[in-house]
Amino acid sequence: MMNRLFVVSVFALLLQGCAGAVMVGAVSGAKMANDERSMSTQISDTNADFTIASALSKYDDLNNQTNIAAVVMNNNVLMIGQAPNSMLRDKAISVVQDLQIGGKIHNQIRIGTPTSFTTRSNDTWVTTKVKGRMLNEKSLDITRIKVITENGEVFLLGLIDRKQADLAVEIARNTAGVRKVVKVFEYTEL
Repeated sequence: MMNRLFVVSVFALLLQGCAGAVMVGAVSGAKMANDERSMSTQISDTNADFTIASALSKYDDLNNQTNIAAVVMNNNVLMIGQAPNSMLRDKAISVVQDLQIGGKIHNQIRIGTPTSFTTRSNDTWVTTKVKGRMLNEKSLDITRIKVITENGEVFLLGLIDRKQADLAVEIARNTAGVRKVVKVFEYTEL
């Protein structure tokens, strides 16, 4: 009896995972279709995300002493995280510059101690809350906006019009747990 209950429980969890995967796939497909970037730019941006992560991971000092990540949108790079000193921050920026991704590099790496697991978990929760609030706003097309939270700072990226950008900023700014909102938008014409 106990084994049967265990199998049923595991099966139920697996089914929940499948539903989540289907939902993520559907949302991702909608995001790609509604994105102002061309399909090749979207693919190029995704490849650049992996290229940057791989390049940064080759340096032990960057791996062991910093918490740095990069997000690419429309060939522009947003670098976020923490480095204990400007030397390591500048090294990370230099590594990315050498990759010649093509666009501008937005340096938002803070000098300080890398954030803890607890802080990063809280950042994930803040991102979820911001996205959820944006999803509830009928006049906002969330499929065109990336939301990234780093140490309580919410970074908003996307290729959208100013009215949508302003609405996204207001929603993020008024979400519990958000210390600061940083816009990294590129604007389209209405």
